[in-house]
Amino acid sequence: MDPTVSLELRVDRSSPVPLYFQLSQQLEAAIEHGRLTPGSLLGNEIELAARLGLSRPTVRQAIQSLVDKGLLVRRRGVGTQVVHSRVKRPLELSSLYDDLEAAGQRPSTKVLVNTLVPASAEVAAALAVAEGEEVHRIERLRLSHGEPMAYLTNYLPSGLLDLDTGQLEATGLYRLMRAAGITLHSARQCIGARAAAPAEAERLAEAEGAPLLTMQRTTFDDTGRAVEYGTHTYRPSRYSLEFQLLVRS
Repeated sequence: MDPTVSLELRVDRSSPVPLYFQLSQQLEAAIEHGRLTPGSLLGNEIELAARLGLSRPTVRQAIQSLVDKGLLVRRRGVGTQVVHSRVKRPLELSSLYDDLEAAGQRPSTKVLVNTLVPASAEVAAALAVAEGEEVHRIERLRLSHGEPMAYLTNYLPSGLLDLDTGQLEATGLYRLMRAAGITLHSARQCIGARAAAPAEAERLAEAEGAPLLTMQRTTFDDTGRAVEYGTHTYRPSRYSLEFQLLVRS
């Protein structure tokens, strides 16, 4: 059965917005919110056009725009298939787990490291502790729909909270911090990119040398204390950041 049949698709012919764009936006929203799930096949373009009272070229243009965005793929002998949507993450102090869950992406986590280590110079500077002081290090592989999306390495001051591996795999780090009474207030963040080293490529199911997004973030509580330093890598095919820019008056 065509999964678009269950969607409330409609177009407004009195709107100045092109009809193909109205349709593509509704289909994109259905993909991002999980109403069109990865792997599902869209029905015949002719049937969809007839159902909406649109021309076939209009429907084809709407679908092609989503193919160009990487949300749909045309497979010979199979048809037009939904693929995993890219997570658009707002530039605010939120966790990837919460953003994935809000987007209907079914997040899951594998904890690969959960231990105490001496703070390196970089970590000590970020957390405002002495170099060599014991800090908590956790490394997690974050997945969406069972597919790797990000590799997260976080450092926290020793004794800040109990970091149980089972809880880290069941929910997000920031939720655990809030549950422990820590009020997250602000963060300093740096975003970059680099080619994937062999180990990074293997973790994220990418080719060696593939581009990866990187992020370093130091998070502060409401007293100004540094409570977490993270250094993360993301697959750009599955992840993007959204900025809102304002004109300085």
